[in-house]
Amino acid sequence: MRAVVYQGPYDVAIEDVDEPEIEHPNDVVIDITTSCICGSDLHMYEGRTSAEEGIVFGHENMGIVSEVGEAVSTLEEGDRIVLPFNVSCGFCQNCEEGYTGFCTNVNPGFAGGAYGYVAMGPYQGGQAEKLRVPYADHNALKLPEGREHEDAFSLLADIFPTGWHGTELANLQPGESVAIFGAGPVGLMAAYSAKIKGAAEIYVVDQVPSRLELAEEHCDATAIDFSEGDPVDQIIEEHGGMVDKGVDAVGYQATDPDDVDTDTEDYSYQPAKENPAVVINNLIRVVRPTGELGIPGLYVPEDPGAPDDMAAQGRLGIDFGKFFEKGLKCGTGQCNVKSYNRYLRDMIIEGRADPSWVVSHRVNLDEASDMYEAFDAREEGVTKVLLEP
Repeated sequence: MRAVVYQGPYDVAIEDVDEPEIEHPNDVVIDITTSCICGSDLHMYEGRTSAEEGIVFGHENMGIVSEVGEAVSTLEEGDRIVLPFNVSCGFCQNCEEGYTGFCTNVNPGFAGGAYGYVAMGPYQGGQAEKLRVPYADHNALKLPEGREHEDAFSLLADIFPTGWHGTELANLQPGESVAIFGAGPVGLMAAYSAKIKGAAEIYVVDQVPSRLELAEEHCDATAIDFSEGDPVDQIIEEHGGMVDKGVDAVGYQATDPDDVDTDTEDYSYQPAKENPAVVINNLIRVVRPTGELGIPGLYVPEDPGAPDDMAAQGRLGIDFGKFFEKGLKCGTGQCNVKSYNRYLRDMIIEGRADPSWVVSHRVNLDEASDMYEAFDAREEGVTKVLLEP
């Protein structure tokens, strides 16, 4: 079958790989109908992880069940399902308590598993024609038959629940104000979640105009372009003070606008120097005393492409003294997708939510290499790319 295979930094290709098979009675195999390119995939694509050549990418997957293991009891051939990016067993202590992103059985020596991702277990990715799904009764979320809501349902694999998770980590309440750093797919979904939850004021920070326009149009957010000045100062001036809550939807490859040459007319599109701590420190500054931070943005214990030796070891220069002084609280970690996806699915079915507006491209699998390049370059108009075999 055809699949998106990592060749090395900034290089993916479509190759023929072995088709997946039932390996355990609890498995199913699906024919992929949609798989998404995720911002997290870019960390591997850029060579910023220890991913080895030959890995098949793709942790945001949905499709039709084509083979069923003999122990599977709730699924049958022809069922349409979407999968959490988390691979989890359903019966370890963390899974039983709802922390399916930190399953201790599916990836020995590491809390959590995922499809097609470095260090997240032996699970092939779904940017391919087929995918094996382990612990299928537990991991699959059934969808209505047909193709209705295909784009929206595909986002249940990761970015819609992860955006929602960011607001949950920050304990966002109706009527509160929130600053969201990053207007990539997760940041936009965090802003959309904040709108659904009834946030009074939503500020979204980025420098890509098309992404900020989406935040304004679909999330009723105030756009903050950090290339135009300190985003914290901009938010405080616009809001009239600090906000109640903050969300980091950027992660460890954040850039520092203070390092951009502002003497040129086109400085807003120059690559800025990376500063892995800048977003967290900006949140510490912009959130009011006793407020709360949600950090679903990815941070890693090792970064081979880090800007300095400390960051290479996953150690960041966090303004903890100010964090303590303000009595802030903070929630971190990858999303436990199963905690949210069933409810978000039902909101989509009932017309209460439709996150499909974030999708900018749906293309054939053969176009994956070009779309990885465009998405990585943050090209105007490229927000969320869906692949279909």
